[in-house]
Amino acid sequence: MSARNDIVQGMALGFIAGYVDTLGFVALFGLFTAHVTGNFVLIGAELAQSGHGLLIKWLAFPAFIVAVALARLLARAYSRAPRNAQRPILALQLFFLAVCMTLGLIASPVRDADTLLPILTGIFGAAAMGVQNAASKLVWANLAPTTVMTGNVTQVIVDVVDLFCGERDLATRARLIKFVWPIVAFGTGAIAGAFAYVQWSFWALLLPLLIVLMQLLARPVDRQQLSESQRATSSIRPISGIKR
Repeated sequence: MSARNDIVQGMALGFIAGYVDTLGFVALFGLFTAHVTGNFVLIGAELAQSGHGLLIKWLAFPAFIVAVALARLLARAYSRAPRNAQRPILALQLFFLAVCMTLGLIASPVRDADTLLPILTGIFGAAAMGVQNAASKLVWANLAPTTVMTGNVTQVIVDVVDLFCGERDLATRARLIKFVWPIVAFGTGAIAGAFAYVQWSFWALLLPLLIVLMQLLARPVDRQQLSESQRATSSIRPISGIKR
């Protein structure tokens, strides 16, 4: 896969994560669907303050775990040809997102996070993003993480500082480009997801569904050089011997 295609795919996945995560947060009383860290924080806060919407955040965690496990089982089934696992994993994410949208539309307008349909909506939203989290390690490990931006922002800052300090090797530049675009896409998706939900309720999930469908229909990518690509771009320190 070319570097340009890697950037496009990383941006698409980052956009989906930011979009779905923010839509879920706005629609489902502060639920983070794309990562569990935020839900841990909110659970702690709501336990201390006796808030509402606690159950949906508790149940999103096992849903996330089950989705990751299912994605892993699919990847193992295609272990002899890892690129072929992309389509079944994308199909699983597409299914979970479609169910999330359908349940959300039935539940709308959502006024209570502790009722059955909103809880199920959150469960399937968390499952969809659990699949994407797993896929980032199982079939897209050469891409920068697309669902949690803390590590990406840290890496970008480290590389920017190195560049300003005169370490202008090609590896640092390539890594900076690799990590910065998912951040931009995630932020754009987060803004778009919030506004789209306000305008179109859960129909707004049609956009990430379309993006996932387009990836599903695209030709699977050969990852024969995956390990070499990861080693070349994941290290914080520049690779010696590569000069501009």
